[in-house]
Amino acid sequence: MSITLSTSSLSPSDRAEFWRDAVSHTFIPLDVELYEAQPSAATITSHQLGPLQVSSVSAGPQKVVRDRRMIARGGESHLTLTIQHHGTARLEQDRREAFLEPGQFALSDSARPFLKELPAKFGFTAFHLPRTALNVTDGDLRALTATVFSPTGGCVGVVAAYLGALARDAAGVPPEAGRQLGLTACDLLATLIRERQDRQAPQAPEATRAMLVRVKDHALRHLMDPGLSPQSIADAHHVSVRYVHKLFESEDTTLARWIQTRRLAMCRRDLARHSSRGLGVASVARRWGFVSPAHFSRAFRAAYGVSPSDWQATARASEHTRTPADGPRPAYADADQG
Repeated sequence: MSITLSTSSLSPSDRAEFWRDAVSHTFIPLDVELYEAQPSAATITSHQLGPLQVSSVSAGPQKVVRDRRMIARGGESHLTLTIQHHGTARLEQDRREAFLEPGQFALSDSARPFLKELPAKFGFTAFHLPRTALNVTDGDLRALTATVFSPTGGCVGVVAAYLGALARDAAGVPPEAGRQLGLTACDLLATLIRERQDRQAPQAPEATRAMLVRVKDHALRHLMDPGLSPQSIADAHHVSVRYVHKLFESEDTTLARWIQTRRLAMCRRDLARHSSRGLGVASVARRWGFVSPAHFSRAFRAAYGVSPSDWQATARASEHTRTPADGPRPAYADADQG
């Protein structure tokens, strides 16, 4: 399901206020300053893919600012990666300044002040996700905000190609597949961040890093398959099982633990979802590749400190006790329900 917010049907005099609300509603609270006396028509079209919101934005020249006053209001921290399509952009954050040309991308973090200026008509795709969706350190993120990434090859090229394809096809992706693809995007971005910070083995060649990205992508797309294994992954990539295991040595985990962690996360999400109310714990576990219900329950409790059934009951009770005072959910939060 897509959500489109557009000023095209409004008179130029009414566009500014609508657009300011649309930008803050879609992303995070921002101050928006439009440079045109008579604002051009502007559009945001968004798709929700699991934790990832993909938004295509086109508008006239403007500047957006997130200051300490807005940050102090609280709320979950989000990251935004924007790929510039036409026009240019200037991004300031963490004492750095990045100038983006078409085809390049950069990151901003809502937990700290930033400024983004778009001096002419522009178009970009924004990939917006909770900070918690990435298993990377704050230090790694601080080192890479307002940094230009040019997809000339290697890990950056793989990430740019995947995100570009995801943006083009987001409208036609079913909700279940969309969640998996969104998780894949988050994982690829985390890999890119760690790679830029040399958290992977420094002697590992670029080809090895790119292979790790492809292996993770394959595993995430086949989480529902109980036959997913080091052997099946190795066969799909025409490499040895030993080589696949070696790829994960730089991740401080094993392939089996990495797959189990992702499967558990999907089960935890589904057990709490309203749309999964009719499914029992065993059904959700089977959906995500767990063959043994007993093994799933033990692994779930070890990971989250509560049994799957108790987690499901708590999530449902919380949903029932939600009141109007809690406020409505943002429209895009339910965009994957259709």
